[in-house]
Amino acid sequence: MRDSSRTSEIDSRETYSMNPDWRVHVGDPEDASRPDFDDAEWERVSLPHAWNEDEAFREDIYGLSTGVAWYRKTFTLPADAADTKTFVEFEGVRQAAEVYCNGEFVGRHENGVMAFGFDLSDLVEPGENVLAVRVDNDWEYEEASTGEPYQWADHNFNANYGGITKNVKLHVTDRLYQTLPLYSWLGTTGVYVYAEDIDVDAGTATINAESEVRNEHAGERTIGYEVEIRDSDGETVAEFDGNERSVPPGATVTLDASATVADLEFWSWGYGYLYDVETRLTVDGEVVDSVATQTGFRKTNFENGRIELNDRTIQLKGYAQRTTNEWPAIGRSVPAWLSDFSNGMMVEGNANVVRWMHVTPWKQDVESCDRVGLIQLLPAGDAESDVDGRQWEQRVELMRDAIVYNRNNPSVLFYEGGNEVISEEHMSELIRLRDRFDPHGGRAMGCREMLDSDVAEWGGEMLYVNKSADKPMFATEYNRAEASRRYWDEHSPPYHEDGSGEGEGESYNQNQDTFAVRDVERWYEYWRERPGTGRRVSSGGQNIIFSDTNTHYRGEDNYRRSGEVDPMRIPKDAFFAHETIWDGWVEPETHHATILGHWNYDEETTRDVTVVSSAESVELFCNGESLGVGKRSSRFLFTFQDVAFEPGELRAVGYDTDGEQVCETTEETVGEPVALDLTARTAPTGWRADGHDLALVEVEVVDAEGRRHPLAFDEVSFELDGPAEWRGGIADGPQNHILDTDLPVELGVNRVLLRSTREAGDVTLTVRADGLDSETVELETKPISVEGGLTPYEPGEDLPSKLDRGPTPDRLAYNSTRLPLYIDSVSTGSNRADAKNAIDDNELSSWKSVGDREQAWIRFDLGGERSIEEVRLKVAGHRTTEYPIRVAVDGQEVWNGTVGHTLAYDRISFDPTEGRSVTVALEGVTYAEDPFGEIVEITGEKHQSDRESGRSQLELLEVELYGPSS
Repeated sequence: MRDSSRTSEIDSRETYSMNPDWRVHVGDPEDASRPDFDDAEWERVSLPHAWNEDEAFREDIYGLSTGVAWYRKTFTLPADAADTKTFVEFEGVRQAAEVYCNGEFVGRHENGVMAFGFDLSDLVEPGENVLAVRVDNDWEYEEASTGEPYQWADHNFNANYGGITKNVKLHVTDRLYQTLPLYSWLGTTGVYVYAEDIDVDAGTATINAESEVRNEHAGERTIGYEVEIRDSDGETVAEFDGNERSVPPGATVTLDASATVADLEFWSWGYGYLYDVETRLTVDGEVVDSVATQTGFRKTNFENGRIELNDRTIQLKGYAQRTTNEWPAIGRSVPAWLSDFSNGMMVEGNANVVRWMHVTPWKQDVESCDRVGLIQLLPAGDAESDVDGRQWEQRVELMRDAIVYNRNNPSVLFYEGGNEVISEEHMSELIRLRDRFDPHGGRAMGCREMLDSDVAEWGGEMLYVNKSADKPMFATEYNRAEASRRYWDEHSPPYHEDGSGEGEGESYNQNQDTFAVRDVERWYEYWRERPGTGRRVSSGGQNIIFSDTNTHYRGEDNYRRSGEVDPMRIPKDAFFAHETIWDGWVEPETHHATILGHWNYDEETTRDVTVVSSAESVELFCNGESLGVGKRSSRFLFTFQDVAFEPGELRAVGYDTDGEQVCETTEETVGEPVALDLTARTAPTGWRADGHDLALVEVEVVDAEGRRHPLAFDEVSFELDGPAEWRGGIADGPQNHILDTDLPVELGVNRVLLRSTREAGDVTLTVRADGLDSETVELETKPISVEGGLTPYEPGEDLPSKLDRGPTPDRLAYNSTRLPLYIDSVSTGSNRADAKNAIDDNELSSWKSVGDREQAWIRFDLGGERSIEEVRLKVAGHRTTEYPIRVAVDGQEVWNGTVGHTLAYDRISFDPTEGRSVTVALEGVTYAEDPFGEIVEITGEKHQSDRESGRSQLELLEVELYGPSS
């Protein structure tokens, strides 16, 4: 959604893209700000553009080049721009920018994240003007006025692509105008559109529009305020007016209007339904300024440990994605359609949320999530801890600016106050900020951890499962393992066993099979505690990450490979596993199955076959012969042991509890490779010759039937002809083959990028490989209208919304499956004062026994006889410490075993037993060892246990009791 203006029918405001035709020079030449400086020999580029883009994925994050670069642009204002207001809006620069207009210093931007802009009205004139920008992307850049560095300019998370890496716009308005949402630089807040009194069933809501208006004419103006709402087809669905108001010269006021609107479509997961809300200023009946704000309407609720979207509970299922969201040899600066392609893949894989990590995403990604129907968590900026002083002030300022700039985007449901716990005082400050600038947006403010916060509105740890009966708790990043897409398993070339290769070992050098299984196993821990399973529930989590990223890494490559897709967004099997298990708001609603791996093995191969499915049981067939029903684990995994390879078809069929087929999938033995096949993707509206737009071309090695060969690693050679620039792809090899025209396919497929030039015309791409038929694809770049360095085309403005999933379903998202039992009182063998901590819905408090083992027991009295069949508990040090315990009902033992050594809750089940109390007692001594010891922190150190073996203390964080399932 954009808070920027579009040209109205009466041309009351003009907004231009300034992206085409800049000059860039890496270095710091003297007098480069002067309008008459000779930049003819500088490189010609179109924005967005990182001057060190060639290094993306070629260098690791620590090796990306830094320094000073200059960008210059000559543009022409039309003659009728005299006596108007002119603003430049940068969506972002990395890191700091000094901006000059016609040789005059305009201002400085330093935070490297947020949009910013300046009033150029007194510096420009009709005719030719020159904008010059000095950019410095030093990792250690310090704020000029204070000498303080920015916490989020972090060498681990925030890939340093230097330059003007985001879009730039020019706004030309009347001197009576609606302001821009650029608070730190212009002191203005723009337009705010929001819905109240939403009735989802009836399709009605009260739509409110507020515009901050400034009068810079010499005299007073009496202003009318009109609002028009248009649907996705451009049809007017409502028009209403606010009250006229007289505004003195130099004054800034807020005008508003509201009306109840019927027959609304509500924005939802996978249903990016958007409206244009046009707000107009009139004087004597004539429109003098018009702004179209693209937004959507939805209803949210955050309580009882659950998240509701449009009155339906949704468990968060998605990814913690690096905000840079980068591509090889491009960095972050992709065209808007490619943002939709990448973000839309998450939705296609049945993710419903993306948590951008550490810093605010650029507007293009925010708007993209609106269109594809993907919920967002919007951070401000930080690294890994709370801070004080000027660095905290920087974070507050960035959060304020991010809220003002993005408060009309319906996909933003959460603001994130920090990547790690912050103080109650700081969280309260951020909530006050939200309440000041976005009081009606239906968004929750929270932070990673904050498990015992009285003020945060959401929380949740990084690796662990948290539950709550109050504010929603969800994992902010889980399953930090890594796996390259080029490795199927230990039975397929190149025969990769987990842990082989350089790097941190088994957790960070997995093959695709293991990686996908681990993803499912970890997700099951959150899904097991889903809404409907008790009073305290988990609201889901975000898997780290979606696409392999040019940030800190632990495996054998120089980039992070925790993605479910590779850097070119080619799926790994884990992508299809998530597509299978995530297709539902809470419970699976459409059943799927996927067979991990392929079916092209050596004749003597015998291996386990794993099927991921949401069905209740899965049967496997090889060439029509049943191999039986798979062994089920983690709800969604079905394992078939010792399956002998036999060329032909492997088919998995899923059944429901009644034995009815609900899904199936197949893998076939593919024939010998015979040819190459090319498939090109461009924007839905075509490939624009703007010097920035990209085409994505996929190459496959196929058999005689056109099927991709899963074991092909052929070296392929590309030949490009026509007005396009080669940007290439990525593959295993020297410098990751960045920008190489010769590179291998991996598992039968690869992708490359081509960039348009400013010349329109026909482009051909041919690919060849020894022993395979070559292939050629023909493309065409379309000219764009550029006059005086300005174009009316705004990136992304013509991209369609994704509506595949349809509106929010009106049926329940889950059925309650367990009966939580109320605990009337708690008694203990020792430390009675802390007994209540075991049931207080606070995982940072605990009850801990003192004294001998005989005193290490705790009893939960139910206030009457109940049927009991399950105890859920989390022990202190649950990741590293194992406790031998017994569970008794009314003194009779019903379970004996060990708990702990888990990232989640322990589940203790037994036959339904009638009783009035449940006792949990320590049976021996604790054993401390980290079974997840492969988890390596960013410092390079492995997690160390703070506990010792041999202790006789029982320490419980949370205990829940349940009766028979419904």
